[in-house]
Amino acid sequence: MKKFSFYSLIALSLLTASCKKEEDEGKVPNISFKVASGYVSSDISLSKDTTVTVGIIASKAEDKDVLISFDESVTYDAAATGTSVYSESLTGSNGNNYTKDISIKTRSTAGTEKYTFTVINRDGLKNSVTLKITVN
Repeated sequence: MKKFSFYSLIALSLLTASCKKEEDEGKVPNISFKVASGYVSSDISLSKDTTVTVGIIASKAEDKDVLISFDESVTYDAAATGTSVYSESLTGSNGNNYTKDISIKTRSTAGTEKYTFTVINRDGLKNSVTLKITVN
């Protein structure tokens, strides 16, 4: 009888664990550009030393999986990896919904600037939007 109870307990534990997995769908957080007058929201060509504003809107995709961080990185020209230029831990109401206006000044050198904006939720899932600026 003890063996049966032990195996029943293991089976019940496995069943319960698999049910919990189904409830947590593992959705990536939402992120997009603000699309309004005065904001850049798609790839663009600009002159050297030009300042533009980019707006970010992010939100959690699941009730309990709040946003925990935001990062902005930039990659210049053909570089393989980008460099983080701004990072922020998100707490309180920013964990549910986050907005950020970012001022970007293009370099005084012709080339490409690729900006990547990333949010990460409590489960560690990431979502990003990218903006490429060609500097003339």
